[in-house]
Amino acid sequence: MNDSQPLSESTHIELPDVWDQLDEIVKAGESEAAINFLNALPPGEEARILAQLSIEEQQAFLNLLDGEHAAWLMEALPELQAAQLLSSLSPEQAAHIVDEMNSDEQVDLLDQLPEEQSEKILEVMDPEEAENVRFLSKYTSLCAGGLMITELLSFEESQTVDDVVTDLRQNAERYAEYNVQYIYVINQDLQLVGVLRLRDLLMAPPGKRLSSLMIPSPLCVPDSTSLQELQHFFDSHPLFGLPVVDEANVLVGVVRREDVEEAGEEQAGKTFLRFAGIMGGEELRSLPLKIRSARRLSWLSINIVLNIVAASVIAMYEDTLSSVIALAVFLPIVSDMSGCTGNQAIAVSTRELVLGVIRPSDWVYVFKKEFALGMVNGLALGFLLGIVAYIWKGNGYLGLVIGGALAANTLMAVCLGALIPMVLKGFKLDPALASGPILTTITDMCGFFLVLSFAQAFLPLLT
Repeated sequence: MNDSQPLSESTHIELPDVWDQLDEIVKAGESEAAINFLNALPPGEEARILAQLSIEEQQAFLNLLDGEHAAWLMEALPELQAAQLLSSLSPEQAAHIVDEMNSDEQVDLLDQLPEEQSEKILEVMDPEEAENVRFLSKYTSLCAGGLMITELLSFEESQTVDDVVTDLRQNAERYAEYNVQYIYVINQDLQLVGVLRLRDLLMAPPGKRLSSLMIPSPLCVPDSTSLQELQHFFDSHPLFGLPVVDEANVLVGVVRREDVEEAGEEQAGKTFLRFAGIMGGEELRSLPLKIRSARRLSWLSINIVLNIVAASVIAMYEDTLSSVIALAVFLPIVSDMSGCTGNQAIAVSTRELVLGVIRPSDWVYVFKKEFALGMVNGLALGFLLGIVAYIWKGNGYLGLVIGGALAANTLMAVCLGALIPMVLKGFKLDPALASGPILTTITDMCGFFLVLSFAQAFLPLLT
């Protein structure tokens, strides 16, 4: 298993020379040169370099690496890019690489592939590794079971220090790949009963039993613990890792702080993409054009319909708009400003839902808080835009119409922006995906309606 770091040290190569060197290495087919090239890349450059190669070139370079270096390279790439590259290999080649990866990375990567393809890879993997992957695959990706690794050291409480040290020496090569911080102590039923620091183990007499050295009843989490709960735990506990147990308190793995942080960052990135209208998950420019286009069009085509609905309000007030052409200048300002304030409320509500600070049933509390904020910000923004309208046209009633419309629309947008994610969450829908388009359509329609209806009411005073 790999620990996601270069396997040897080498002088970094200059990026302008990277493409020429890579081309020469692939053409020459020199494995040692390929490994040296990989180790010499500046940190974080692997994904950028490979992303701009064709699949054939990526395969050619990967075939020059041994399983250990190829696995390290796969773990350094974004999951989507790594899965795309892995899917282009034969099951035998893919299995050779996946066998060398950490258990959590194995599961995450194979989950990205079609079930039939991942099963073919599992069939030719090391039987023990394949069995472990199937065990971990039963967990969802955003819980302790889905994030944990199974590379850990555990010994029975009846064993002695000498037993443990002997085992460590006999399996030194295998354990060298583990990121060991603690030794976990279990009973005959494989249940977690204690934890032992390596320092305490090495300083103890050889015949001492682990049960007398261990820290009993250590902190642990059930395998069903959510990512959100794990984030809260590591925020308040300065630990590198945490043992994971099943319903019977059997030790099944260890979840590391770094993996929880990485999962949180990935989740935030996916949420950002959904807010931006990228459907179907993560997108990289190395994906086929057809897939990228379909993912974007699926959102944009819906957005066309929503914009037509909003624009239909303008058609209803065509005469009013033609009488006061200045209104056309302020229509997009009112709708855009209200959309911005509403999206701020969406972001706060979505974040608080994720953190568990609020639930859909707390809508009255949220509404009161946002109503007060909407009143203050609405009046402030309306006053500023109203002043601009008055200065431009010298008509106080125009300023009143524009400022009043913006104030009212801002109040409405803030309240709706706060409540829409809660309603969607209550119906078990994704707030990040649907809140934005719903709010945008409503704020556009209401903004156009408020400006034009107010203008129609004051029409004799505006012309």
